[in-house]
Amino acid sequence: MSIVNMSRYLARMATTTSALAMLGAATVRADEVEDFYRGKTLYALVGVSAGGEYDFQLRLVAKHIGRFIPGKPTIVAQNMTGATGMVMANYLFRVAPKDGTYIGLIQNGLPASQAVGMEGVQFDAARFNWLGSIAPTNETMTTWKTTGVKTIADARKTELIAGAVGSSGITLSLPIMLNDLVGTRFKMVPGYTGSGQLDIAMERGEVFARANAWSSLKAGKPDWIANHDINILVHSGPKPADLAGVPAIEDLLTNPADKSIVDIVTSGDRLGHPFATAPDVPAKRVEALRKAFETMLGDAEFLRDAANAKLEVSPVSAETLANAVRAALDASPEAKARARKYFQ
Repeated sequence: MSIVNMSRYLARMATTTSALAMLGAATVRADEVEDFYRGKTLYALVGVSAGGEYDFQLRLVAKHIGRFIPGKPTIVAQNMTGATGMVMANYLFRVAPKDGTYIGLIQNGLPASQAVGMEGVQFDAARFNWLGSIAPTNETMTTWKTTGVKTIADARKTELIAGAVGSSGITLSLPIMLNDLVGTRFKMVPGYTGSGQLDIAMERGEVFARANAWSSLKAGKPDWIANHDINILVHSGPKPADLAGVPAIEDLLTNPADKSIVDIVTSGDRLGHPFATAPDVPAKRVEALRKAFETMLGDAEFLRDAANAKLEVSPVSAETLANAVRAALDASPEAKARARKYFQ
């Protein structure tokens, strides 16, 4: 081989080697997320005790999402109770590793708790990396069938003991707000450890009213609905077709300033049951978790399990969650100051 041909051959080899090296580097980069999660355990946290829709949704997601995360990590579901989910949210924000190995199902009233300056908040909801939500929610205020209280007008005349989970959150803030803005007479008994325990209290006659998500009632207590065990007095948010005869809270108000308070207190409706990972997780892992969550919600096996549990699937994107959180945090100082008393 001549010197000229040899030079050309070596040049071609150098070019090929360089191209292969670049391809190899790209492959390594493409597999970074998969390599990270392979053999890892991903912890999925919820801030309430077993039973109820939050716990169910956390375990449903934990069952399925691992199949769609590159590297297929083992998923372990854990309950971390305290302060109606605030302990868990604080842990996810401040303590949990910022590497994408922890996700949490955040109580949807917690961003509003931050907005009004509630004590104990150690997180910034705007900095969570939101993943998505299975569906938005509508809160309802319900009474037990034996009370004779079937409408808001009835609830203005009769004092009823109403139960609440923990010492904050929508099960407490909604009836207190109704007392103040609408004139109902709910006497609050907070401190139940979870939605399941509160349901039992209703059935035993310990309490006679409670706030509850409409989706939670349909999924967890369809017999209450079918047997007319409960009366649904009012709901928040856009009117679902199957609550056509029930007034929205906004329908009962004429003062725009009062309606702005309702927007803050019920802001969790737009979040549904939102999943997030910690702040400062590497962007590629956040992207992979969001993609896994989105793909899972369209998976036939997941949808079958959701349908069997009568759980509606109407996905809320990570972007929509982030925008809803920002809207609550950016509410006017006057509205947040007035709403604060409903979060004590």
